[in-house]
Amino acid sequence: MSTDDSYERGLLATERLLGQRLDIPMGVGEPDSGRDFRKLAIAHTFGDSWVRTGLDERGRSLVSVAITATLGTLGPLRGQLRIALNSGVSPDEIVELFIHLQAYAGAARAFEGYQVAMEVFAERAEHG
Repeated sequence: MSTDDSYERGLLATERLLGQRLDIPMGVGEPDSGRDFRKLAIAHTFGDSWVRTGLDERGRSLVSVAITATLGTLGPLRGQLRIALNSGVSPDEIVELFIHLQAYAGAARAFEGYQVAMEVFAERAEHG
């Protein structure tokens, strides 16, 4: 399977998971090789990992929210929260995830991620 196949599969997966294809525009001053980085990241993450069947999308999305929140990667956390909600995870389940996360990753890290979750919940309420 080629990277191009994985990339196309990844774009289709992002469309299904996020409701739109993931399109991250090139940044000011970013070298052309940045396109390769973006392509490989989408191919690997969404074209190879998210399409596996060992976990359902709902379970995979909960794991992804926990990982991004624990790492403190708040931009990716927003996307993972959107994917979780689109995959059938309820806001109450996400709150429970953060309650559990604070026991293992610390209250400060959990609270920081929880604030992002509140923003995503508000965004969803405004548009949904």
